[in-house]
Amino acid sequence: IKNIFLISVIFLFLSCDTSSQSKNNSDSIVNVKVFSSLTCPHCADFHSKIYEKLEKEYINVGKVKFEHIGFPLDLAALNAEKILKCNKSPQTNLKFLTEIYKKQNKWTVGSDINIVNNKIKNIGKEFALTEDGMNKCLVDKMLEEKILNVRIEAQKKYKISSTPTIYLNEKKYEGKRNYKSFKKAIDKLL
Repeated sequence: IKNIFLISVIFLFLSCDTSSQSKNNSDSIVNVKVFSSLTCPHCADFHSKIYEKLEKEYINVGKVKFEHIGFPLDLAALNAEKILKCNKSPQTNLKFLTEIYKKQNKWTVGSDINIVNNKIKNIGKEFALTEDGMNKCLVDKMLEEKILNVRIEAQKKYKISSTPTIYLNEKKYEGKRNYKSFKKAIDKLL
């Protein structure tokens, strides 16, 4: 009898009414793709002025799916992207990205790439990344190829000419880069 009850409960959950799940299906979520370089001041500006409000109002309630797509424009951005990819926790990855942008003016300054790398690693340590782990990510050629291949494919598919380039449900966002305009564009898609 216990097995029959357990099977009945499992079946009940598996066959629940699909209308109750519709709020989370891909048709009712706006997909926001942001192609950005971590050294780009305009990308940092977009992130601080729009992403943080977007997170509170739309992402946390399941109306928007946000995707940062690395589009490094220089070696410092590539290395920062590698360190970002070292973090395997989806819960902290966007917080890490936010911190990288907040501190962009500090870590992007240096007389050589090793100084810049050390500044990026200091941010990584705030997110429980180890020095050894980050060093491995920095020299990981497969990770580098993956990041650069994503950039190449994005260039081909989306014709990226500058960063940030933003797509809402696969359509390029051409509006103003302020929250009011961005919110209006998202609300039209919901």
